[in-house]
Amino acid sequence: MTKKDDFLKSQKVLRIATIGIDNTPHIAPVWYRYIGKKIQIGTNTKTQKAKNIIKNNKVSFCVDVGINAPNIYGVMGQGKANLILEKSKVRVITKKILLRYFKTLKNKSARELLDDTNCIIEIIPEKYSVWCY
Repeated sequence: MTKKDDFLKSQKVLRIATIGIDNTPHIAPVWYRYIGKKIQIGTNTKTQKAKNIIKNNKVSFCVDVGINAPNIYGVMGQGKANLILEKSKVRVITKKILLRYFKTLKNKSARELLDDTNCIIEIIPEKYSVWCY
């Protein structure tokens, strides 16, 4: 596994950029899971990012840390996204994402997020840029 892969697996917040209906960029910070060279994000089909992906599946993303050298590192990329809508698959993936952020799914917020998530945005990155200072 590369440093980039280790970094993407270890971080907690990814910013996803989608393209709106009028070609306006939309950026949102999200919780995510990086697995098998794919990025998975739980969301709801009512969100702007999900609506945008239905119209245009091109996305960009960024994960970065640090404000002082030598501890600045980041990964950004571009790719195509699709929505996973199959209920059983969405539930399984959502649980795996939420367990990165909560110790248990018995937490009230975790349960609410699990119940509200009805799709998974899956990004297949096609291009990466990595920086380290």
